[in-house]
Amino acid sequence: MKGQNKLFVFIIIALVVGVIMGGVVHTRYPESSEGFSKNIKLLGTVFIRLVQMIIAPLVFTTLVVGIAKMSDVKMIGRVGTKAMLWFITASLVSLMIGLIFVNWLEPGRVMQLPKPAADAAGEMVAHSQGLSMEQFVTHIIPKSLFEAFATNEVLQIVVFSIMFGVALANMGEEYTKPIVRGLDICAHAILKMVGYIMWFAPLGVLGAIAAVVATNGFDIFKVYAIYLRDFFFALAILWLVLCIVGYMILGNRLFELLRRIKEPLLIAFSTTSSEAVFPKLVEELERFGCNNRIVSFILPLGYSFNLDGSMMYMTFAAIFIAQIYGIDMTLGQQVIMLLVLMLTSKGIAGVPRASLVIIVATCTMFGIPPEGIALILPIDHFCDMGRSMTNVLGNALATSAVSKWEGQLENHGGDL
Repeated sequence: MKGQNKLFVFIIIALVVGVIMGGVVHTRYPESSEGFSKNIKLLGTVFIRLVQMIIAPLVFTTLVVGIAKMSDVKMIGRVGTKAMLWFITASLVSLMIGLIFVNWLEPGRVMQLPKPAADAAGEMVAHSQGLSMEQFVTHIIPKSLFEAFATNEVLQIVVFSIMFGVALANMGEEYTKPIVRGLDICAHAILKMVGYIMWFAPLGVLGAIAAVVATNGFDIFKVYAIYLRDFFFALAILWLVLCIVGYMILGNRLFELLRRIKEPLLIAFSTTSSEAVFPKLVEELERFGCNNRIVSFILPLGYSFNLDGSMMYMTFAAIFIAQIYGIDMTLGQQVIMLLVLMLTSKGIAGVPRASLVIIVATCTMFGIPPEGIALILPIDHFCDMGRSMTNVLGNALATSAVSKWEGQLENHGGDL
Protein backbone atom coordinates (compact mmCIF):
# COMPACT_ATOMS: atom_id res chain seq x y z
CA MET A 1 0.00 0.00 0.00
CA LYS A 2 1.40 3.40 -0.98
CA GLY A 3 2.21 5.99 1.65
CA GLN A 4 -0.68 8.33 0.83
CA ASN A 5 -3.15 5.44 0.87
CA LYS A 6 -1.81 4.32 4.25
CA LEU A 7 -2.17 7.86 5.58
CA PHE A 8 -5.75 8.00 4.31
CA VAL A 9 -6.54 4.70 6.05
CA PHE A 10 -4.99 5.94 9.31
CA ILE A 11 -7.00 9.18 9.09
CA ILE A 12 -10.22 7.20 8.60
CA ILE A 13 -9.31 4.95 11.56
CA ALA A 14 -8.60 8.06 13.65
CA LEU A 15 -11.96 9.48 12.56
CA VAL A 16 -13.80 6.32 13.66
CA VAL A 17 -11.93 6.12 16.98
CA GLY A 18 -12.54 9.82 17.59
CA VAL A 19 -16.26 9.45 16.90
CA ILE A 20 -16.51 6.46 19.27
CA MET A 21 -14.59 8.25 22.04
CA GLY A 22 -16.56 11.46 21.63
CA GLY A 23 -19.86 9.60 21.36
CA VAL A 24 -19.23 7.67 24.58
CA VAL A 25 -18.40 10.89 26.44
CA HIS A 26 -21.37 12.76 24.92
CA THR A 27 -23.94 10.09 25.77
CA ARG A 28 -22.66 8.56 29.01
CA TYR A 29 -20.55 11.26 30.65
CA PRO A 30 -22.00 14.61 29.48
CA GLU A 31 -20.77 16.34 32.63
CA SER A 32 -17.16 15.54 31.60
CA SER A 33 -17.48 16.58 27.95
CA GLU A 34 -15.97 20.06 28.41
CA GLY A 35 -12.85 18.85 30.23
CA PHE A 36 -12.45 15.91 27.84
CA SER A 37 -12.70 18.19 24.81
CA LYS A 38 -10.15 20.61 26.21
CA ASN A 39 -7.59 17.87 26.82
CA ILE A 40 -8.12 15.80 23.65
CA LYS A 41 -7.80 18.92 21.48
CA LEU A 42 -4.13 19.10 22.51
CA LEU A 43 -3.50 16.39 19.90
CA GLY A 44 -4.83 18.76 17.26
CA THR A 45 -2.72 21.58 18.66
CA VAL A 46 0.45 19.53 18.17
CA PHE A 47 -0.42 18.94 14.51
CA ILE A 48 -1.33 22.58 13.86
CA ARG A 49 1.91 23.86 15.41
CA LEU A 50 3.95 21.46 13.28
CA VAL A 51 2.24 22.83 10.18
CA GLN A 52 2.74 26.44 11.28
CA MET A 53 6.44 25.73 11.87
CA ILE A 54 7.15 25.30 8.13
CA ILE A 55 4.90 28.01 6.68
CA ALA A 56 7.45 30.84 6.46
CA PRO A 57 10.36 28.84 4.95
CA LEU A 58 7.99 27.07 2.54
CA VAL A 59 6.52 30.31 1.16
CA PHE A 60 9.93 32.00 0.95
CA THR A 61 11.85 29.24 -0.83
CA THR A 62 9.15 28.15 -3.29
CA LEU A 63 8.26 31.71 -4.30
CA VAL A 64 11.87 32.89 -4.73
CA VAL A 65 12.85 29.83 -6.76
CA GLY A 66 9.72 30.06 -8.92
CA ILE A 67 10.30 33.73 -9.76
CA ALA A 68 14.08 33.39 -10.19
CA LYS A 69 13.54 30.65 -12.75
CA MET A 70 11.18 32.90 -14.67
CA SER A 71 14.18 34.30 -16.52
CA ASP A 72 13.35 31.50 -18.97
CA VAL A 73 10.04 33.22 -19.68
CA LYS A 74 11.84 36.34 -20.89
CA MET A 75 13.84 34.25 -23.32
CA ILE A 76 10.77 32.52 -24.64
CA GLY A 77 9.09 35.93 -24.74
CA ARG A 78 5.76 35.83 -26.47
CA VAL A 79 4.88 32.23 -25.52
CA GLY A 80 5.72 32.80 -21.85
CA THR A 81 3.66 35.98 -21.70
CA LYS A 82 0.61 34.26 -23.16
CA ALA A 83 1.05 31.34 -20.79
CA MET A 84 1.30 33.58 -17.72
CA LEU A 85 -1.76 35.59 -18.78
CA TRP A 86 -3.70 32.31 -19.00
CA PHE A 87 -2.37 31.12 -15.63
CA ILE A 88 -3.19 34.35 -13.79
CA THR A 89 -6.65 34.65 -15.32
CA ALA A 90 -7.52 30.99 -14.69
CA SER A 91 -6.26 31.20 -11.09
CA LEU A 92 -8.32 34.31 -10.34
CA VAL A 93 -11.44 32.78 -11.91
CA SER A 94 -10.94 29.58 -9.88
CA LEU A 95 -10.48 31.50 -6.64
CA MET A 96 -13.55 33.64 -7.36
CA ILE A 97 -15.74 30.61 -8.12
CA GLY A 98 -14.73 29.07 -4.79
CA LEU A 99 -15.43 32.36 -3.02
CA ILE A 100 -18.81 32.90 -4.67
CA PHE A 101 -20.17 29.41 -4.06
CA VAL A 102 -18.99 29.04 -0.46
CA ASN A 103 -20.68 32.38 0.34
CA TRP A 104 -23.83 31.42 -1.53
CA LEU A 105 -24.22 27.83 -0.29
CA GLU A 106 -22.77 28.49 3.22
CA PRO A 107 -21.87 24.85 4.07
CA GLY A 108 -20.27 25.94 7.35
CA ARG A 109 -23.51 27.42 8.74
CA VAL A 110 -25.00 23.95 9.31
CA MET A 111 -23.19 23.61 12.64
CA GLN A 112 -21.65 26.37 14.72
CA LEU A 113 -18.61 25.72 16.91
CA PRO A 114 -17.34 28.04 19.65
CA LYS A 115 -14.19 29.90 18.69
CA PRO A 116 -11.18 28.28 20.43
CA ALA A 117 -9.27 30.07 23.17
CA ALA A 118 -6.50 32.30 21.89
CA ASP A 119 -3.76 30.02 23.19
CA ALA A 120 -5.14 26.89 21.55
CA ALA A 121 -2.75 27.14 18.62
CA GLY A 122 -0.01 29.15 20.21
CA GLU A 123 1.04 32.76 20.34
CA MET A 124 0.67 33.26 16.61
CA VAL A 125 -3.10 32.89 16.74
CA ALA A 126 -3.29 35.02 19.87
CA HIS A 127 -1.66 37.94 18.07
CA SER A 128 -3.35 37.47 14.70
CA GLN A 129 -6.04 39.90 13.60
CA GLY A 130 -8.43 40.04 10.70
CA LEU A 131 -6.87 42.23 8.05
CA SER A 132 -8.69 45.34 6.94
CA MET A 133 -7.67 47.19 3.78
CA GLU A 134 -5.79 49.78 5.86
CA GLN A 135 -3.90 47.10 7.79
CA PHE A 136 -3.14 45.30 4.54
CA VAL A 137 -1.51 48.41 3.06
CA THR A 138 0.42 49.46 6.18
CA HIS A 139 1.69 46.00 7.07
CA ILE A 140 2.53 44.70 3.63
CA ILE A 141 6.10 46.04 3.71
CA PRO A 142 8.30 44.21 6.24
CA LYS A 143 10.50 46.21 8.61
CA SER A 144 12.71 43.14 8.89
CA LEU A 145 12.70 39.82 7.10
CA PHE A 146 13.66 38.10 10.36
CA GLU A 147 10.73 39.72 12.18
CA ALA A 148 8.40 38.55 9.40
CA PHE A 149 9.79 35.01 9.73
CA ALA A 150 9.53 35.04 13.51
CA THR A 151 5.86 36.11 13.48
CA ASN A 152 4.84 34.18 10.33
CA GLU A 153 3.72 37.36 8.57
CA VAL A 154 3.03 35.68 5.24
CA LEU A 155 2.22 38.90 3.35
CA GLN A 156 5.55 40.46 4.30
CA ILE A 157 7.42 37.29 3.39
CA VAL A 158 5.66 37.28 0.01
CA VAL A 159 6.69 40.89 -0.69
CA PHE A 160 10.35 40.22 0.16
CA SER A 161 10.34 36.93 -1.77
CA ILE A 162 8.96 38.56 -4.92
CA MET A 163 11.53 41.37 -4.84
CA PHE A 164 14.37 38.95 -4.09
CA GLY A 165 13.25 36.54 -6.83
CA VAL A 166 12.96 39.34 -9.41
CA ALA A 167 16.43 40.60 -8.47
CA LEU A 168 17.91 37.11 -8.91
CA ALA A 169 16.11 36.65 -12.25
CA ASN A 170 17.70 39.84 -13.58
CA MET A 171 21.28 39.14 -12.47
CA GLY A 172 22.07 36.39 -14.96
CA GLU A 173 21.84 32.64 -14.50
CA GLU A 174 25.59 32.00 -14.19
CA TYR A 175 25.91 34.51 -11.36
CA THR A 176 22.85 33.41 -9.35
CA LYS A 177 22.76 29.69 -10.14
CA PRO A 178 24.32 28.58 -6.79
CA ILE A 179 21.83 30.64 -4.76
CA VAL A 180 18.81 29.45 -6.75
CA ARG A 181 20.07 25.88 -6.62
CA GLY A 182 20.54 26.10 -2.84
CA LEU A 183 17.07 27.56 -2.28
CA ASP A 184 15.60 24.95 -4.61
CA ILE A 185 17.16 22.21 -2.47
CA CYS A 186 15.79 23.89 0.67
CA ALA A 187 12.32 24.10 -0.92
CA HIS A 188 12.36 20.39 -1.76
CA ALA A 189 13.57 19.55 1.76
CA ILE A 190 10.73 21.58 3.30
CA LEU A 191 8.20 19.97 0.98
CA LYS A 192 9.60 16.62 2.15
CA MET A 193 8.92 17.78 5.71
CA VAL A 194 5.30 18.43 4.73
CA GLY A 195 5.05 14.72 3.98
CA TYR A 196 6.50 13.82 7.38
CA ILE A 197 4.25 16.25 9.25
CA MET A 198 1.16 14.89 7.52
CA TRP A 199 1.77 11.59 9.34
CA PHE A 200 0.74 13.46 12.51
CA ALA A 201 -2.58 14.29 10.85
CA PRO A 202 -4.41 11.23 12.27
CA LEU A 203 -3.67 12.49 15.79
CA GLY A 204 -5.01 15.91 14.85
CA VAL A 205 -8.14 14.34 13.39
CA LEU A 206 -8.63 12.13 16.46
CA GLY A 207 -8.40 15.11 18.79
CA ALA A 208 -10.58 17.43 16.71
CA ILE A 209 -13.36 14.94 15.97
CA ALA A 210 -13.49 13.50 19.50
CA ALA A 211 -13.76 17.04 20.93
CA VAL A 212 -16.52 18.06 18.48
CA VAL A 213 -18.60 14.89 18.95
CA ALA A 214 -18.22 15.02 22.75
CA THR A 215 -19.66 18.53 22.90
CA ASN A 216 -21.99 18.65 19.85
CA GLY A 217 -23.04 15.05 19.20
CA PHE A 218 -23.06 13.55 15.70
CA ASP A 219 -23.98 16.67 13.70
CA ILE A 220 -20.47 16.74 12.21
CA PHE A 221 -21.44 14.05 9.65
CA LYS A 222 -24.24 16.21 8.33
CA VAL A 223 -21.64 18.96 7.89
CA TYR A 224 -19.36 16.58 5.96
CA ALA A 225 -22.14 15.52 3.59
CA ILE A 226 -23.11 19.12 2.84
CA TYR A 227 -19.45 20.19 2.50
CA LEU A 228 -18.71 17.49 -0.08
CA ARG A 229 -21.95 18.17 -1.98
CA ASP A 230 -21.31 21.91 -2.19
CA PHE A 231 -17.61 21.54 -3.04
CA PHE A 232 -18.19 19.15 -5.94
CA PHE A 233 -21.03 21.33 -7.20
CA ALA A 234 -18.66 24.33 -7.28
CA LEU A 235 -16.01 22.13 -8.91
CA ALA A 236 -18.50 21.13 -11.61
CA ILE A 237 -19.14 24.81 -12.35
CA LEU A 238 -15.38 25.37 -12.66
CA TRP A 239 -15.18 22.46 -15.13
CA LEU A 240 -18.04 23.98 -17.11
CA VAL A 241 -16.28 27.36 -17.29
CA LEU A 242 -12.97 25.76 -18.33
CA CYS A 243 -14.66 23.65 -21.02
CA ILE A 244 -16.60 26.63 -22.39
CA VAL A 245 -13.38 28.66 -22.68
CA GLY A 246 -11.63 25.62 -24.19
CA TYR A 247 -14.41 25.24 -26.78
CA MET A 248 -14.17 28.93 -27.69
CA ILE A 249 -10.46 28.46 -28.43
CA LEU A 250 -10.23 24.87 -29.73
CA GLY A 251 -13.69 24.38 -31.21
CA ASN A 252 -14.78 20.77 -31.69
CA ARG A 253 -11.20 19.61 -31.02
CA LEU A 254 -11.93 20.14 -27.32
CA PHE A 255 -13.77 16.80 -27.31
CA GLU A 256 -10.77 15.10 -28.92
CA LEU A 257 -8.55 16.60 -26.21
CA LEU A 258 -10.86 15.31 -23.45
CA ARG A 259 -10.78 11.83 -24.99
CA ARG A 260 -6.99 11.89 -25.14
CA ILE A 261 -6.50 12.98 -21.52
CA LYS A 262 -9.20 10.75 -20.00
CA GLU A 263 -6.56 8.31 -18.70
CA PRO A 264 -4.42 11.03 -17.02
CA LEU A 265 -7.62 12.45 -15.51
CA LEU A 266 -8.58 9.08 -14.04
CA ILE A 267 -5.07 8.47 -12.71
CA ALA A 268 -5.00 11.91 -11.06
CA PHE A 269 -8.46 11.24 -9.58
CA SER A 270 -7.44 7.89 -8.10
CA THR A 271 -3.93 8.83 -6.89
CA THR A 272 -4.78 12.40 -5.76
CA SER A 273 -1.57 13.57 -7.45
CA SER A 274 -1.54 15.63 -10.63
CA GLU A 275 2.22 15.14 -10.98
CA ALA A 276 1.80 11.36 -11.16
CA VAL A 277 0.38 11.78 -14.67
CA PHE A 278 2.97 14.27 -15.94
CA PRO A 279 4.79 11.90 -18.37
CA LYS A 280 1.53 10.50 -19.76
CA LEU A 281 0.07 13.99 -20.12
CA VAL A 282 3.11 15.15 -22.12
CA GLU A 283 2.70 12.18 -24.45
CA GLU A 284 -1.03 12.69 -24.99
CA LEU A 285 -0.69 16.45 -25.60
CA GLU A 286 1.95 15.77 -28.25
CA ARG A 287 -0.34 13.15 -29.82
CA PHE A 288 -3.12 15.74 -29.76
CA GLY A 289 -0.93 17.99 -31.91
CA CYS A 290 0.69 20.42 -29.46
CA ASN A 291 4.22 21.55 -30.35
CA ASN A 292 6.84 19.63 -28.35
CA ARG A 293 8.76 22.75 -27.36
CA ILE A 294 5.60 24.48 -26.16
CA VAL A 295 4.55 21.39 -24.15
CA SER A 296 7.99 21.03 -22.53
CA PHE A 297 7.94 24.70 -21.51
CA ILE A 298 4.32 25.39 -20.52
CA LEU A 299 3.42 22.16 -18.74
CA PRO A 300 6.14 22.31 -16.04
CA LEU A 301 5.39 26.01 -15.59
CA GLY A 302 1.69 25.21 -15.28
CA TYR A 303 2.39 22.73 -12.51
CA SER A 304 3.64 25.65 -10.39
CA PHE A 305 1.37 28.47 -11.55
CA ASN A 306 -1.83 26.89 -12.88
CA LEU A 307 -3.54 24.85 -10.15
CA ASP A 308 -7.18 25.60 -10.89
CA GLY A 309 -8.69 22.91 -8.65
CA SER A 310 -6.39 23.63 -5.72
CA MET A 311 -6.98 27.38 -5.98
CA MET A 312 -10.75 26.96 -5.85
CA TYR A 313 -10.47 24.57 -2.91
CA MET A 314 -8.33 26.95 -0.83
CA THR A 315 -10.87 29.79 -0.87
CA PHE A 316 -13.72 27.32 -0.34
CA ALA A 317 -12.03 25.64 2.65
CA ALA A 318 -10.81 28.86 4.30
CA ILE A 319 -14.25 30.54 4.21
CA PHE A 320 -15.91 27.26 5.30
CA ILE A 321 -13.73 27.20 8.44
CA ALA A 322 -14.65 30.83 9.13
CA GLN A 323 -18.34 30.00 8.75
CA ILE A 324 -18.25 26.99 11.07
CA TYR A 325 -16.71 29.17 13.81
CA GLY A 326 -19.27 31.92 13.20
CA ILE A 327 -16.75 34.44 11.84
CA ASP A 328 -18.19 36.93 9.36
CA MET A 329 -15.67 38.30 6.87
CA THR A 330 -16.29 41.51 4.94
CA LEU A 331 -16.09 41.58 1.16
CA GLY A 332 -12.85 43.57 1.41
CA GLN A 333 -11.25 40.93 3.67
CA GLN A 334 -12.32 38.15 1.31
CA VAL A 335 -10.86 39.95 -1.72
CA ILE A 336 -7.58 40.43 0.16
CA MET A 337 -7.64 36.72 1.09
CA LEU A 338 -8.11 35.88 -2.58
CA LEU A 339 -5.06 37.94 -3.56
CA VAL A 340 -2.97 36.46 -0.73
CA LEU A 341 -3.85 32.91 -1.82
CA MET A 342 -3.05 33.86 -5.41
CA LEU A 343 0.54 34.63 -4.38
CA THR A 344 1.23 32.13 -1.61
CA SER A 345 -0.05 29.05 -3.43
CA LYS A 346 2.70 28.94 -6.06
CA GLY A 347 5.30 26.19 -6.14
CA ILE A 348 3.50 23.50 -4.13
CA ALA A 349 2.08 21.41 -6.98
CA GLY A 350 2.28 17.64 -6.75
CA VAL A 351 2.78 17.56 -2.97
CA PRO A 352 -0.26 15.84 -1.47
CA ARG A 353 -2.11 18.11 0.97
CA ALA A 354 0.50 20.88 0.74
CA SER A 355 -2.40 23.25 0.02
CA LEU A 356 -3.52 22.64 3.63
CA VAL A 357 -0.35 24.40 4.81
CA ILE A 358 -1.32 27.48 2.81
CA ILE A 359 -4.88 27.33 4.19
CA VAL A 360 -3.53 27.23 7.77
CA ALA A 361 -1.29 30.23 7.07
CA THR A 362 -4.19 32.17 5.53
CA CYS A 363 -6.60 31.33 8.35
CA THR A 364 -4.05 32.50 10.93
CA MET A 365 -3.51 35.73 9.04
CA PHE A 366 -7.21 36.58 9.01
CA GLY A 367 -8.00 35.58 12.60
CA ILE A 368 -9.72 32.31 11.63
CA PRO A 369 -8.91 29.42 14.03
CA PRO A 370 -6.44 27.17 12.16
CA GLU A 371 -7.70 24.24 14.28
CA GLY A 372 -10.55 24.05 11.79
CA ILE A 373 -8.24 22.39 9.28
CA ALA A 374 -8.32 19.21 11.40
CA LEU A 375 -12.10 19.07 10.98
CA ILE A 376 -11.92 18.81 7.18
CA LEU A 377 -8.92 16.45 7.06
CA PRO A 378 -11.07 13.27 7.13
CA ILE A 379 -12.80 14.25 3.87
CA ASP A 380 -9.87 16.12 2.32
CA HIS A 381 -8.83 12.96 0.45
CA PHE A 382 -12.09 12.98 -1.50
CA CYS A 383 -11.77 16.71 -2.22
CA ASP A 384 -8.15 16.10 -3.28
CA MET A 385 -9.33 13.58 -5.89
CA GLY A 386 -11.50 16.23 -7.52
CA ARG A 387 -9.01 19.07 -7.36
CA SER A 388 -6.11 16.96 -8.69
CA MET A 389 -8.18 15.97 -11.72
CA THR A 390 -9.13 19.61 -12.25
CA ASN A 391 -5.45 20.66 -12.13
CA VAL A 392 -4.70 18.21 -14.97
CA LEU A 393 -7.59 19.54 -17.08
CA GLY A 394 -6.49 23.15 -16.53
CA ASN A 395 -2.90 22.48 -17.57
CA ALA A 396 -3.96 20.48 -20.64
CA LEU A 397 -6.24 23.32 -21.76
CA ALA A 398 -3.55 25.94 -21.12
CA THR A 399 -0.96 24.06 -23.20
CA SER A 400 -3.41 23.41 -26.04
CA ALA A 401 -4.67 27.01 -26.06
CA VAL A 402 -1.18 28.54 -26.26
CA SER A 403 -0.24 26.07 -29.02
CA LYS A 404 -3.35 27.18 -30.95
CA TRP A 405 -2.55 30.87 -30.45
CA GLU A 406 0.97 30.27 -31.72
CA GLY A 407 -0.29 28.41 -34.78
CA GLN A 408 1.55 25.29 -33.55
CA LEU A 409 -1.46 23.00 -32.99
CA GLU A 410 -1.46 20.28 -35.61
CA ASN A 411 -3.95 17.54 -36.39
CA HIS A 412 -1.75 14.57 -37.23
CA GLY A 413 -3.97 11.71 -36.13
CA GLY A 414 -2.18 10.83 -32.93
CA ASP A 415 1.34 10.25 -34.29
CA LEU A 416 4.20 11.49 -32.11
